[in-house]
Amino acid sequence: MQVYEALVKGLESAGVDTAFGGNGENIASLTLALRRSRKIRPIMTRHEQAASFMACGYAMYTNRLGVCFATVGPGAFNLFSGLAVALSDSYPVLAITGFVSLDWRGRGAVNDTSGLNRTPDSQAMFAATTKRSYLLTDVADTCDVLEEAVNVAFEGRPGPVHIHVPQNLTNRGVTVDNYHDVGIDVAPVRPDPEQVEMIADVLADALRDGRRVVLLAGFGAIRSHAEAAVLRFVERFQVPLVTTLDGKGAIAETHPLAFGVFSESGHASALKAFREADVVLAVGNSFSQHATFGLRKELFDGKVLIQVNIAASEIGKTYVPERLLVSDACLAIEAITDALERRVGPVRSAPVVGRDDEARRIVRLPGEIHPGQLAQTIGRMLPERGVVLADAGAHLAWLGYYVDLESGQNFRKTGTFGPMSGHVNGAIGVKLAQPDRTVVVGCGDGCYSMAGFELMTAVENDVPVIWVIFNDDEYKIVKLYQLANYGESGLVNFKNPDFAAYARMCGADGYRVKTIEEFEDAFRAALASGRPTVIDAKITRWALPHYSSSPEGTIPGVWEALENRLRHE
Repeated sequence: MQVYEALVKGLESAGVDTAFGGNGENIASLTLALRRSRKIRPIMTRHEQAASFMACGYAMYTNRLGVCFATVGPGAFNLFSGLAVALSDSYPVLAITGFVSLDWRGRGAVNDTSGLNRTPDSQAMFAATTKRSYLLTDVADTCDVLEEAVNVAFEGRPGPVHIHVPQNLTNRGVTVDNYHDVGIDVAPVRPDPEQVEMIADVLADALRDGRRVVLLAGFGAIRSHAEAAVLRFVERFQVPLVTTLDGKGAIAETHPLAFGVFSESGHASALKAFREADVVLAVGNSFSQHATFGLRKELFDGKVLIQVNIAASEIGKTYVPERLLVSDACLAIEAITDALERRVGPVRSAPVVGRDDEARRIVRLPGEIHPGQLAQTIGRMLPERGVVLADAGAHLAWLGYYVDLESGQNFRKTGTFGPMSGHVNGAIGVKLAQPDRTVVVGCGDGCYSMAGFELMTAVENDVPVIWVIFNDDEYKIVKLYQLANYGESGLVNFKNPDFAAYARMCGADGYRVKTIEEFEDAFRAALASGRPTVIDAKITRWALPHYSSSPEGTIPGVWEALENRLRHE
Protein backbone atom coordinates (compact mmCIF):
# COMPACT_ATOMS: atom_id res chain seq x y z
CA MET A 1 0.00 0.00 0.00
CA GLN A 2 1.05 3.61 -0.50
CA VAL A 3 2.24 5.81 2.36
CA TYR A 4 -1.01 7.68 2.92
CA GLU A 5 -3.04 4.48 2.65
CA ALA A 6 -0.86 3.06 5.43
CA LEU A 7 -1.36 6.18 7.56
CA VAL A 8 -5.14 6.06 7.12
CA LYS A 9 -5.29 2.35 7.91
CA GLY A 10 -3.11 2.96 10.97
CA LEU A 11 -5.43 5.74 12.16
CA GLU A 12 -8.39 3.40 11.69
CA SER A 13 -6.67 0.84 13.91
CA ALA A 14 -6.20 3.58 16.56
CA GLY A 15 -9.94 4.22 16.67
CA VAL A 16 -10.04 7.44 14.66
CA ASP A 17 -13.40 7.96 12.96
CA THR A 18 -13.17 11.59 11.80
CA ALA A 19 -10.44 13.71 10.20
CA PHE A 20 -10.55 17.42 9.36
CA GLY A 21 -8.56 19.12 6.63
CA GLY A 22 -8.07 21.09 3.47
CA ASN A 23 -7.10 19.90 0.01
CA GLY A 24 -4.00 20.32 -2.13
CA GLU A 25 -1.92 18.57 -4.78
CA ASN A 26 0.78 17.59 -2.33
CA ILE A 27 -1.65 15.52 -0.27
CA ALA A 28 -3.90 14.37 -3.13
CA SER A 29 -3.26 10.71 -2.33
CA LEU A 30 -4.19 11.32 1.33
CA THR A 31 -7.60 12.70 0.41
CA LEU A 32 -8.13 9.76 -1.95
CA ALA A 33 -7.21 7.31 0.82
CA LEU A 34 -9.66 9.06 3.17
CA ARG A 35 -12.41 8.96 0.54
CA ARG A 36 -11.97 5.20 0.28
CA SER A 37 -11.91 4.66 4.05
CA ARG A 38 -14.96 2.93 5.49
CA LYS A 39 -14.14 3.92 9.06
CA ILE A 40 -12.93 7.53 8.91
CA ARG A 41 -15.25 10.35 7.91
CA PRO A 42 -13.30 13.14 6.17
CA ILE A 43 -14.55 16.68 6.87
CA MET A 44 -13.19 19.06 4.23
CA THR A 45 -13.06 22.61 5.54
CA ARG A 46 -13.01 25.92 3.67
CA HIS A 47 -9.85 26.93 5.53
CA GLU A 48 -7.23 24.72 7.16
CA GLN A 49 -7.20 26.78 10.36
CA ALA A 50 -10.77 25.66 10.93
CA ALA A 51 -9.65 22.04 10.52
CA SER A 52 -7.15 22.42 13.35
CA PHE A 53 -9.78 24.02 15.60
CA MET A 54 -12.24 21.22 14.77
CA ALA A 55 -9.63 18.60 15.68
CA CYS A 56 -9.27 20.35 19.06
CA GLY A 57 -13.04 20.26 19.52
CA TYR A 58 -13.15 16.58 18.62
CA ALA A 59 -10.60 15.78 21.36
CA MET A 60 -11.96 18.26 23.93
CA TYR A 61 -14.21 16.00 26.00
CA THR A 62 -13.25 12.59 24.65
CA ASN A 63 -10.30 10.26 25.04
CA ARG A 64 -9.94 10.07 21.27
CA LEU A 65 -7.37 11.53 18.90
CA GLY A 66 -8.26 14.66 16.96
CA VAL A 67 -6.81 14.53 13.44
CA CYS A 68 -6.24 17.38 10.99
CA PHE A 69 -4.35 17.53 7.71
CA ALA A 70 -3.17 20.04 5.15
CA THR A 71 -1.01 20.34 2.08
CA VAL A 72 2.56 21.59 2.09
CA GLY A 73 3.50 25.23 2.72
CA PRO A 74 0.71 27.78 3.26
CA GLY A 75 -1.91 25.10 3.90
CA ALA A 76 0.24 23.47 6.56
CA PHE A 77 1.00 26.83 8.17
CA ASN A 78 -2.73 27.48 8.54
CA LEU A 79 -2.82 24.69 11.16
CA PHE A 80 -0.59 26.52 13.64
CA SER A 81 -3.34 28.34 15.57
CA GLY A 82 -5.23 25.15 16.33
CA LEU A 83 -2.07 23.28 17.26
CA ALA A 84 -1.14 26.11 19.63
CA VAL A 85 -4.57 25.71 21.25
CA ALA A 86 -4.03 21.95 21.57
CA LEU A 87 -0.63 22.58 23.13
CA SER A 88 -1.85 25.09 25.72
CA ASP A 89 -5.17 23.35 26.43
CA SER A 90 -4.00 19.71 26.52
CA TYR A 91 -5.79 18.17 23.55
CA PRO A 92 -4.38 15.00 21.88
CA VAL A 93 -4.25 16.08 18.23
CA LEU A 94 -2.32 14.72 15.25
CA ALA A 95 -1.55 16.97 12.28
CA ILE A 96 -0.43 15.41 8.99
CA THR A 97 1.01 17.71 6.34
CA GLY A 98 2.76 17.41 3.04
CA PHE A 99 6.39 18.36 2.52
CA VAL A 100 8.53 19.11 -0.51
CA SER A 101 10.30 16.19 -2.18
CA LEU A 102 13.49 15.57 -0.23
CA ASP A 103 15.71 15.91 -3.30
CA TRP A 104 14.09 19.28 -4.17
CA ARG A 105 14.79 20.99 -0.84
CA GLY A 106 16.23 24.48 -1.26
CA ARG A 107 16.15 24.32 -5.07
CA GLY A 108 13.14 26.52 -5.85
CA ALA A 109 10.30 24.02 -5.55
CA VAL A 110 6.83 25.47 -5.00
CA ASN A 111 5.85 25.65 -1.32
CA ASP A 112 9.30 24.58 -0.12
CA THR A 113 9.47 24.87 3.69
CA SER A 114 12.73 23.03 4.23
CA GLY A 115 14.46 26.03 5.78
CA LEU A 116 17.14 25.99 3.07
CA ASN A 117 18.03 28.96 0.84
CA ARG A 118 15.61 31.48 2.35
CA THR A 119 12.63 29.15 2.63
CA PRO A 120 10.56 28.93 5.83
CA ASP A 121 11.60 26.19 8.23
CA SER A 122 8.41 24.25 8.88
CA GLN A 123 10.24 21.62 10.95
CA ALA A 124 11.23 24.29 13.48
CA MET A 125 7.78 25.90 13.38
CA PHE A 126 5.90 22.67 13.98
CA ALA A 127 8.37 21.68 16.69
CA ALA A 128 7.50 24.95 18.45
CA THR A 129 3.75 24.29 18.37
CA THR A 130 3.60 20.57 19.20
CA LYS A 131 4.92 18.06 21.71
CA ARG A 132 6.91 16.51 18.86
CA SER A 133 7.17 16.89 15.09
CA TYR A 134 8.40 14.17 12.74
CA LEU A 135 9.83 14.28 9.22
CA LEU A 136 9.23 10.95 7.51
CA THR A 137 12.32 10.23 5.40
CA ASP A 138 12.03 6.46 4.87
CA VAL A 139 8.70 4.94 3.84
CA ALA A 140 9.56 1.83 5.87
CA ASP A 141 9.29 3.95 9.03
CA THR A 142 5.69 5.02 8.34
CA CYS A 143 3.86 2.83 10.85
CA ASP A 144 6.53 3.14 13.54
CA VAL A 145 6.47 6.94 13.31
CA LEU A 146 2.68 7.04 13.38
CA GLU A 147 2.53 4.73 16.39
CA GLU A 148 5.10 6.78 18.29
CA ALA A 149 3.35 10.05 17.44
CA VAL A 150 -0.06 8.84 18.61
CA ASN A 151 1.36 7.58 21.89
CA VAL A 152 3.22 10.85 22.48
CA ALA A 153 -0.02 12.77 21.92
CA PHE A 154 -1.68 10.88 24.80
CA GLU A 155 1.28 10.52 27.17
CA GLY A 156 1.33 12.58 30.37
CA ARG A 157 -0.26 15.91 29.69
CA PRO A 158 -1.96 15.36 26.30
CA GLY A 159 -1.05 17.58 23.39
CA PRO A 160 -0.51 17.86 19.63
CA VAL A 161 1.98 15.99 17.44
CA HIS A 162 2.80 16.35 13.76
CA ILE A 163 4.08 14.31 10.82
CA HIS A 164 5.64 15.73 7.61
CA VAL A 165 5.21 13.45 4.58
CA PRO A 166 7.57 14.38 1.69
CA GLN A 167 6.11 14.29 -1.80
CA ASN A 168 8.66 11.77 -3.09
CA LEU A 169 7.28 9.16 -0.67
CA THR A 170 3.88 9.42 -2.39
CA ASN A 171 5.21 8.58 -5.88
CA ARG A 172 3.95 5.53 -7.75
CA GLY A 173 5.97 2.47 -6.90
CA VAL A 174 6.88 3.69 -3.41
CA THR A 175 5.06 1.35 -1.04
CA VAL A 176 4.83 0.45 2.63
CA ASP A 177 5.63 -3.26 2.73
CA ASN A 178 5.83 -3.63 6.51
CA TYR A 179 2.46 -2.25 7.62
CA HIS A 180 1.32 -2.89 11.19
CA ASP A 181 -1.59 -1.56 13.23
CA VAL A 182 -1.04 1.24 15.72
CA GLY A 183 -0.84 0.10 19.31
CA ILE A 184 -1.65 2.62 22.02
CA ASP A 185 0.03 1.82 25.29
CA VAL A 186 -0.10 4.90 27.52
CA ALA A 187 0.12 4.35 31.25
CA PRO A 188 -2.06 6.68 33.35
CA VAL A 189 -0.22 9.20 35.50
CA ARG A 190 -0.90 7.70 38.91
CA PRO A 191 -0.40 9.55 42.19
CA ASP A 192 2.60 8.77 44.35
CA PRO A 193 1.19 7.05 47.50
CA GLU A 194 3.71 8.76 49.78
CA GLN A 195 2.77 12.21 48.49
CA VAL A 196 -0.92 11.35 48.85
CA GLU A 197 -0.42 10.43 52.51
CA MET A 198 1.41 13.71 53.21
CA ILE A 199 -1.37 15.70 51.54
CA ALA A 200 -3.98 13.80 53.55
CA ASP A 201 -2.09 14.66 56.76
CA VAL A 202 -2.19 18.37 55.92
CA LEU A 203 -5.89 18.29 55.09
CA ALA A 204 -6.80 16.17 58.13
CA ASP A 205 -4.97 18.55 60.47
CA ALA A 206 -6.75 21.51 58.92
CA LEU A 207 -10.19 19.93 59.23
CA ARG A 208 -9.58 18.86 62.84
CA ASP A 209 -8.33 22.34 63.77
CA GLY A 210 -11.33 24.05 62.23
CA ARG A 211 -9.28 25.73 59.53
CA ARG A 212 -11.05 26.33 56.24
CA VAL A 213 -10.24 24.18 53.22
CA VAL A 214 -11.35 25.00 49.67
CA LEU A 215 -11.06 22.90 46.52
CA LEU A 216 -10.08 24.90 43.41
CA ALA A 217 -10.81 22.82 40.30
CA GLY A 218 -9.58 23.60 36.79
CA PHE A 219 -10.04 22.04 33.36
CA GLY A 220 -7.82 19.13 34.37
CA ALA A 221 -10.67 17.89 36.55
CA ILE A 222 -13.02 18.01 33.56
CA ARG A 223 -10.50 16.54 31.15
CA SER A 224 -9.92 13.52 33.44
CA HIS A 225 -13.68 13.02 34.01
CA ALA A 226 -13.26 13.60 37.75
CA GLU A 227 -16.77 14.95 38.35
CA ALA A 228 -17.91 12.04 40.52
CA ALA A 229 -14.66 12.11 42.49
CA VAL A 230 -14.96 15.87 43.09
CA LEU A 231 -18.57 15.50 44.27
CA ARG A 232 -17.62 12.69 46.67
CA PHE A 233 -14.75 14.75 48.12
CA VAL A 234 -16.65 17.99 48.73
CA GLU A 235 -19.72 16.23 50.18
CA ARG A 236 -17.76 13.84 52.40
CA PHE A 237 -15.60 16.59 53.92
CA GLN A 238 -18.00 19.52 53.44
CA VAL A 239 -15.40 21.48 51.49
CA PRO A 240 -16.49 24.45 49.35
CA LEU A 241 -15.73 24.10 45.65
CA VAL A 242 -14.61 27.02 43.50
CA THR A 243 -13.62 26.56 39.88
CA THR A 244 -11.86 28.29 37.06
CA LEU A 245 -13.99 29.22 34.05
CA ASP A 246 -13.00 25.96 32.38
CA GLY A 247 -13.69 24.00 35.56
CA LYS A 248 -17.35 25.04 35.49
CA GLY A 249 -19.56 21.98 35.76
CA ALA A 250 -17.15 19.91 37.86
CA ILE A 251 -20.29 19.51 39.96
CA ALA A 252 -23.68 21.10 39.44
CA GLU A 253 -23.28 24.83 39.97
CA THR A 254 -26.57 24.83 41.86
CA HIS A 255 -25.10 22.47 44.49
CA PRO A 256 -24.88 24.08 47.97
CA LEU A 257 -21.12 23.49 48.06
CA ALA A 258 -20.50 25.00 44.61
CA PHE A 259 -19.41 28.56 45.34
CA GLY A 260 -18.90 29.64 41.74
CA VAL A 261 -16.13 30.77 39.44
CA PHE A 262 -12.88 32.15 40.83
CA SER A 263 -11.47 34.54 38.23
CA GLU A 264 -11.47 38.17 37.16
CA SER A 265 -14.96 37.69 35.72
CA GLY A 266 -16.05 35.34 38.49
CA HIS A 267 -18.44 35.33 41.42
CA ALA A 268 -18.29 37.22 44.69
CA SER A 269 -19.18 34.00 46.50
CA ALA A 270 -16.08 32.30 45.07
CA LEU A 271 -13.87 35.27 45.94
CA LYS A 272 -15.16 35.15 49.51
CA ALA A 273 -14.65 31.39 49.85
CA PHE A 274 -11.10 31.71 48.54
CA ARG A 275 -10.30 34.77 50.64
CA GLU A 276 -11.42 33.01 53.85
CA ALA A 277 -9.65 29.72 53.05
CA ASP A 278 -6.60 28.64 55.02
CA VAL A 279 -5.79 25.67 52.78
CA VAL A 280 -6.32 25.53 48.99
CA LEU A 281 -6.31 22.18 47.22
CA ALA A 282 -5.79 23.13 43.56
CA VAL A 283 -6.53 20.31 41.12
CA GLY A 284 -5.94 20.53 37.38
CA ASN A 285 -5.04 24.23 37.37
CA SER A 286 -2.51 26.00 35.19
CA PHE A 287 -2.88 29.26 37.19
CA SER A 288 -3.24 31.36 34.05
CA GLN A 289 -3.51 35.15 33.90
CA HIS A 290 -7.26 35.65 34.28
CA ALA A 291 -7.62 32.90 36.89
CA THR A 292 -5.00 34.59 39.08
CA PHE A 293 -6.02 38.24 38.70
CA GLY A 294 -3.07 39.06 36.50
CA LEU A 295 -0.60 36.50 37.89
CA ARG A 296 -0.85 38.28 41.24
CA LYS A 297 2.24 37.39 43.28
CA GLU A 298 0.58 37.52 46.70
CA LEU A 299 -2.48 35.46 45.72
CA PHE A 300 -1.64 32.57 48.07
CA ASP A 301 0.03 34.58 50.83
CA GLY A 302 -1.11 33.29 54.23
CA LYS A 303 -2.53 30.11 52.69
CA VAL A 304 -1.26 26.55 52.39
CA LEU A 305 -1.27 25.62 48.70
CA ILE A 306 -1.53 21.98 47.66
CA GLN A 307 -1.17 21.64 43.90
CA VAL A 308 -2.17 18.61 41.82
CA ASN A 309 -1.38 18.54 38.10
CA ILE A 310 -0.70 15.91 35.47
CA ALA A 311 2.42 17.81 34.33
CA ALA A 312 5.34 18.43 36.68
CA SER A 313 6.22 21.52 34.61
CA GLU A 314 2.95 23.17 35.67
CA ILE A 315 3.62 22.79 39.38
CA GLY A 316 5.35 25.71 41.04
CA LYS A 317 5.82 27.71 37.83
CA THR A 318 4.01 30.69 39.40
CA TYR A 319 3.19 29.74 43.01
CA VAL A 320 5.29 27.42 45.17
CA PRO A 321 3.06 24.78 46.79
CA GLU A 322 3.64 23.38 50.26
CA ARG A 323 2.62 19.96 48.97
CA LEU A 324 2.50 18.77 45.37
CA LEU A 325 1.27 15.76 43.46
CA VAL A 326 1.97 14.89 39.82
CA SER A 327 -1.07 12.89 38.79
CA ASP A 328 -4.15 12.55 36.68
CA ALA A 329 -6.77 14.68 38.44
CA CYS A 330 -9.39 11.96 38.87
CA LEU A 331 -6.93 9.40 40.23
CA ALA A 332 -5.50 12.04 42.57
CA ILE A 333 -8.81 13.12 44.06
CA GLU A 334 -9.89 9.51 44.54
CA ALA A 335 -6.62 8.65 46.30
CA ILE A 336 -6.68 11.75 48.52
CA THR A 337 -10.30 11.06 49.48
CA ASP A 338 -9.52 7.46 50.43
CA ALA A 339 -6.49 8.51 52.50
CA LEU A 340 -8.38 11.33 54.19
CA GLU A 341 -11.34 9.09 55.10
CA ARG A 342 -8.98 6.99 57.22
CA ARG A 343 -8.06 10.09 59.20
CA VAL A 344 -11.27 12.07 59.48
CA GLY A 345 -14.61 11.05 60.97
CA PRO A 346 -17.98 12.58 60.15
CA VAL A 347 -17.83 16.26 59.22
CA ARG A 348 -20.62 18.66 60.08
CA SER A 349 -22.40 20.34 57.18
CA ALA A 350 -20.71 23.55 56.15
CA PRO A 351 -22.78 26.71 56.54
CA VAL A 352 -23.83 27.95 53.12
CA VAL A 353 -23.25 31.69 53.16
CA GLY A 354 -21.46 32.37 49.90
CA ARG A 355 -24.48 32.49 47.61
CA ASP A 356 -26.00 35.28 49.69
CA ASP A 357 -23.32 37.55 48.23
CA GLU A 358 -24.24 36.70 44.67
CA ALA A 359 -27.55 38.25 43.64
CA ARG A 360 -26.48 38.58 39.99
CA ARG A 361 -29.28 41.02 39.27
CA ILE A 362 -29.58 42.40 35.76
CA VAL A 363 -30.48 46.06 35.39
CA ARG A 364 -32.45 46.76 32.23
CA LEU A 365 -30.59 49.23 30.02
CA PRO A 366 -31.49 51.17 26.87
CA GLY A 367 -31.16 49.42 23.56
CA GLU A 368 -31.53 45.79 22.64
CA ILE A 369 -30.99 42.59 24.67
CA HIS A 370 -28.89 42.69 27.83
CA PRO A 371 -26.04 40.18 27.23
CA GLY A 372 -26.31 38.90 30.80
CA GLN A 373 -29.97 38.08 30.20
CA LEU A 374 -29.00 36.36 26.96
CA ALA A 375 -26.44 34.22 28.82
CA GLN A 376 -28.91 33.43 31.61
CA THR A 377 -31.45 32.24 29.07
CA ILE A 378 -28.94 30.00 27.30
CA GLY A 379 -28.07 28.40 30.64
CA ARG A 380 -31.71 27.99 31.69
CA MET A 381 -32.74 26.38 28.37
CA LEU A 382 -29.61 24.27 27.85
CA PRO A 383 -30.57 20.57 27.60
CA GLU A 384 -29.03 17.82 29.73
CA ARG A 385 -25.36 17.21 28.88
CA GLY A 386 -25.33 20.37 26.78
CA VAL A 387 -22.04 22.10 25.96
CA VAL A 388 -21.54 25.87 25.89
CA LEU A 389 -18.43 27.09 24.11
CA ALA A 390 -17.33 30.72 24.44
CA ASP A 391 -14.94 32.41 22.07
CA ALA A 392 -12.63 35.24 23.12
CA GLY A 393 -14.45 38.45 23.97
CA ALA A 394 -16.84 40.13 26.39
CA HIS A 395 -19.47 37.43 25.76
CA LEU A 396 -17.10 34.97 27.47
CA ALA A 397 -17.41 36.94 30.71
CA TRP A 398 -21.20 37.13 30.44
CA LEU A 399 -21.52 33.39 29.80
CA GLY A 400 -19.08 32.38 32.52
CA TYR A 401 -20.82 34.58 35.07
CA TYR A 402 -24.50 33.98 34.27
CA VAL A 403 -24.69 30.39 32.99
CA ASP A 404 -25.22 27.89 35.81
CA LEU A 405 -24.35 24.39 34.65
CA GLU A 406 -26.04 21.26 35.90
CA SER A 407 -24.25 17.94 36.34
CA GLY A 408 -23.13 16.59 32.95
CA GLN A 409 -23.06 19.96 31.21
CA ASN A 410 -19.83 21.67 30.18
CA PHE A 411 -18.42 25.12 29.48
CA ARG A 412 -15.18 25.91 27.68
CA LYS A 413 -13.43 29.13 26.76
CA THR A 414 -10.60 29.34 24.25
CA GLY A 415 -7.86 28.63 26.76
CA THR A 416 -4.54 30.33 27.37
CA PHE A 417 -3.63 30.81 23.70
CA GLY A 418 -7.11 32.27 23.27
CA PRO A 419 -7.68 32.82 19.54
CA MET A 420 -10.80 34.54 18.30
CA SER A 421 -13.06 32.17 16.32
CA GLY A 422 -11.45 29.04 17.78
CA HIS A 423 -14.78 27.75 19.05
CA VAL A 424 -16.84 29.10 16.16
CA ASN A 425 -15.14 26.30 14.24
CA GLY A 426 -14.16 23.96 17.07
CA ALA A 427 -17.82 23.39 17.89
CA ILE A 428 -18.19 21.32 14.74
CA GLY A 429 -15.53 18.94 16.05
CA VAL A 430 -17.21 18.73 19.47
CA LYS A 431 -20.53 17.85 17.88
CA LEU A 432 -19.06 15.22 15.56
CA ALA A 433 -17.23 13.58 18.46
CA GLN A 434 -20.36 13.50 20.65
CA PRO A 435 -23.40 13.78 18.37
CA ASP A 436 -25.82 13.10 21.24
CA ARG A 437 -24.86 16.37 23.00
CA THR A 438 -26.29 19.81 22.23
CA VAL A 439 -23.44 22.17 21.31
CA VAL A 440 -23.99 25.92 21.63
CA VAL A 441 -21.40 28.54 20.70
CA GLY A 442 -21.57 31.95 22.35
CA CYS A 443 -19.50 34.19 20.11
CA GLY A 444 -19.01 37.85 19.41
CA ASP A 445 -19.83 39.38 16.06
CA GLY A 446 -16.10 39.92 15.55
CA CYS A 447 -15.35 36.26 16.19
CA TYR A 448 -18.08 35.03 13.89
CA SER A 449 -17.01 37.39 11.11
CA MET A 450 -13.54 35.82 11.16
CA ALA A 451 -14.65 32.26 10.52
CA GLY A 452 -18.41 31.98 10.10
CA PHE A 453 -18.01 30.78 6.51
CA GLU A 454 -17.38 27.31 7.96
CA LEU A 455 -21.15 27.26 8.49
CA MET A 456 -21.16 25.82 4.97
CA THR A 457 -19.03 22.94 6.27
CA ALA A 458 -21.64 22.27 8.98
CA VAL A 459 -24.47 22.38 6.42
CA GLU A 460 -22.66 20.14 3.94
CA ASN A 461 -21.97 17.55 6.64
CA ASP A 462 -25.27 17.95 8.53
CA VAL A 463 -23.69 19.06 11.84
CA PRO A 464 -26.39 20.77 13.96
CA VAL A 465 -24.39 23.28 16.00
CA ILE A 466 -26.15 26.39 17.37
CA TRP A 467 -24.24 29.67 17.06
CA VAL A 468 -25.50 32.56 19.20
CA ILE A 469 -23.90 35.83 18.08
CA PHE A 470 -23.62 38.56 20.72
CA ASN A 471 -23.93 41.37 18.18
CA ASP A 472 -23.06 44.95 19.18
CA ASP A 473 -21.01 46.06 16.15
CA GLU A 474 -17.79 46.55 18.12
CA TYR A 475 -14.82 44.87 19.75
CA LYS A 476 -16.09 45.39 23.29
CA ILE A 477 -13.10 44.08 25.24
CA VAL A 478 -10.60 46.07 23.17
CA LYS A 479 -12.72 49.20 23.59
CA LEU A 480 -12.93 48.78 27.35
CA TYR A 481 -9.19 48.17 27.57
CA GLN A 482 -8.47 51.31 25.54
CA LEU A 483 -10.77 53.44 27.68
CA ALA A 484 -9.43 52.07 30.96
CA ASN A 485 -5.77 52.52 30.05
CA TYR A 486 -5.69 55.44 27.63
CA GLY A 487 -8.92 57.34 28.20
CA GLU A 488 -10.04 57.00 24.59
CA SER A 489 -10.96 54.33 22.05
CA GLY A 490 -10.54 53.90 18.33
CA LEU A 491 -10.82 51.46 15.43
CA VAL A 492 -13.11 49.15 17.38
CA ASN A 493 -16.40 49.70 15.52
CA PHE A 494 -17.52 47.91 12.37
CA LYS A 495 -20.63 47.20 10.32
CA ASN A 496 -22.10 43.71 10.27
CA PRO A 497 -24.11 41.96 7.59
CA ASP A 498 -27.39 40.24 8.36
CA PHE A 499 -25.91 37.04 9.80
CA ALA A 500 -29.30 35.31 9.87
CA ALA A 501 -29.92 35.98 6.18
CA TYR A 502 -26.41 34.72 5.41
CA ALA A 503 -27.14 31.53 7.35
CA ARG A 504 -30.31 30.91 5.38
CA MET A 505 -28.45 31.47 2.09
CA CYS A 506 -25.97 28.78 3.18
CA GLY A 507 -28.81 26.33 3.82
CA ALA A 508 -28.87 26.65 7.61
CA ASP A 509 -31.56 28.15 9.82
CA GLY A 510 -31.10 31.79 10.74
CA TYR A 511 -32.87 34.10 13.18
CA ARG A 512 -32.35 37.78 13.94
CA VAL A 513 -33.65 38.74 17.38
CA LYS A 514 -33.89 42.04 19.27
CA THR A 515 -35.78 41.00 22.42
CA ILE A 516 -35.23 38.22 24.92
CA GLU A 517 -38.65 36.81 24.05
CA GLU A 518 -37.66 36.57 20.39
CA PHE A 519 -34.43 34.86 21.42
CA GLU A 520 -36.24 32.29 23.55
CA ASP A 521 -38.47 31.39 20.59
CA ALA A 522 -35.49 31.15 18.22
CA PHE A 523 -33.39 29.11 20.65
CA ARG A 524 -36.29 26.75 21.32
CA ALA A 525 -36.71 26.24 17.56
CA ALA A 526 -32.98 25.63 17.12
CA LEU A 527 -32.94 23.00 19.87
CA ALA A 528 -35.85 21.19 18.22
CA SER A 529 -34.75 21.43 14.58
CA GLY A 530 -31.61 19.29 14.53
CA ARG A 531 -30.16 21.69 11.94
CA PRO A 532 -27.20 24.08 11.95
CA THR A 533 -28.59 27.35 13.26
CA VAL A 534 -27.33 30.92 13.60
CA ILE A 535 -29.10 33.28 16.02
CA ASP A 536 -28.05 36.90 15.48
CA ALA A 537 -28.88 38.57 18.80
CA LYS A 538 -28.63 42.37 18.95
CA ILE A 539 -27.28 43.27 22.39
CA THR A 540 -27.06 46.63 24.10
CA ARG A 541 -23.72 48.43 24.11
CA TRP A 542 -24.44 49.89 27.53
CA ALA A 543 -23.89 46.71 29.54
CA LEU A 544 -20.47 46.06 31.06
CA PRO A 545 -19.28 42.53 31.88
CA HIS A 546 -18.77 41.67 35.55
CA TYR A 547 -15.09 42.12 36.30
CA SER A 548 -12.76 42.48 39.26
CA SER A 549 -9.03 42.98 38.97
CA SER A 550 -8.64 41.95 42.62
CA PRO A 551 -9.52 38.73 44.49
CA GLU A 552 -10.76 41.01 47.27
CA GLY A 553 -13.73 42.01 45.12
CA THR A 554 -14.95 44.64 42.66
CA ILE A 555 -14.67 47.75 44.84
CA PRO A 556 -11.12 46.97 46.08
CA GLY A 557 -10.20 46.27 42.45
CA VAL A 558 -11.47 49.71 41.37
CA TRP A 559 -9.50 51.46 44.12
CA GLU A 560 -6.41 49.44 43.27
CA ALA A 561 -6.68 50.40 39.60
CA LEU A 562 -7.08 54.08 40.50
CA GLU A 563 -4.07 53.95 42.82
CA ASN A 564 -1.94 52.30 40.13
CA ARG A 565 -2.99 54.87 37.56
CA LEU A 566 -2.23 57.80 39.88
CA ARG A 567 1.10 56.24 40.77
CA HIS A 568 2.16 56.21 37.13
CA GLU A 569 0.92 59.70 36.20
